Amino acid sequence: MTTRAPAGGRSDEGPDSSAPEGRILVGDCVAHMEKLPEGSVDMVFADPPYNLQLKGELHRPNNSRVDGVEDAWDRIGDFAAYDRFTRAWLAAARRALKPDGTLWVIGSYHNIFRVGAVLQDLGYWVLNDVVWRKTNPMPNFRGRRFTNAHETMIWAAHSADSRYTFNYAAMKALNDDLQMRSDWLIPVCGGPERLKQNGKKAHPTQKPEALLYRAILAASRPGEVILDPFFGTGTTGAVAKRLGRRFIGIEGDPSYAALAKARIADIRAAGESDIEVTLSKREEPRIPFGWLIERGLLQAGEVLTDPSGRLSARVRADGTLATSGPRGDHRGSIHQVGAAVQGAPACNGWTFWCVNLEGRRVPIDVLRQKLRAEMS
Repeated sequence: MTTRAPAGGRSDEGPDSSAPEGRILVGDCVAHMEKLPEGSVDMVFADPPYNLQLKGELHRPNNSRVDGVEDAWDRIGDFAAYDRFTRAWLAAARRALKPDGTLWVIGSYHNIFRVGAVLQDLGYWVLNDVVWRKTNPMPNFRGRRFTNAHETMIWAAHSADSRYTFNYAAMKALNDDLQMRSDWLIPVCGGPERLKQNGKKAHPTQKPEALLYRAILAASRPGEVILDPFFGTGTTGAVAKRLGRRFIGIEGDPSYAALAKARIADIRAAGESDIEVTLSKREEPRIPFGWLIERGLLQAGEVLTDPSGRLSARVRADGTLATSGPRGDHRGSIHQVGAAVQGAPACNGWTFWCVNLEGRRVPIDVLRQKLRAEMS
């Protein structure tokens, strides 16, 4: 959660981060978002005030005081006031968001259900609710409820028609080649990552970089613009810079903005080749088999075999295969002929048919990947 300046507060541009990677604007988030060009942002990550409405102080069993969120920026008012605030910033964010962009918003049980209803009313399309499960949550000292061990993030597209970015293969790779689930086990921010001033937390609700890393890597591409309307001490900007994304941060408190600027200035962006997004098979450029023949990677009349070398077919100039043998004569695509010679209902010809390269049988998919690399 970060700040939004009260109505009538400062709305001037504040300290810039290391241009051209990003900008930090100081002032009212709605006012600043309304000045952004319409449809100029690829992704929004929002950590709005939760409006906790805490009553009284909270103490541990040893009577030490719990350092909770007591700042004025978290006190929006009653539910009606909070809904008006939520509608205003979500509408401004949607205007700035590209038609194929997405928004992430994080909250707790205090506010996330109200936020979810408002964003659906405004036309956003919910894609997932992601549970951030904390490995080290604050205990429930009063013992009257379950320990609050998670927060909820809503991931939503600009509309139901959005062709949004989801880097499925990258998420799978990040998760040890398993599909990434919607429950994320990540510690709360602590250690050297936690910014401090005079021995105390610089910001009460600083989010862990690991959380932003996963969201930004999942839903954006290098060079795209990430908007954070509640920038705080700049976690979104720090991770965006590290991953080669640009960012716009809006923060109502000049002191938080200054901390963010200093923090982000120390971040080193990774090299271009290091931040390339792993594409899933369906996202890769389509390469027809015939293109391999056109480009001279295969020749008409060349013989392909199955991995064992027992079955074979000849390459034809028009990108089809031809074979004859005990199973009959067949003509057709690499997939059709591969299925026919095996007596199978279907076949992936790219992995079934092999070509002899330097004395080894290798799948013709190797040639396809070579051509893809040349094209990109």
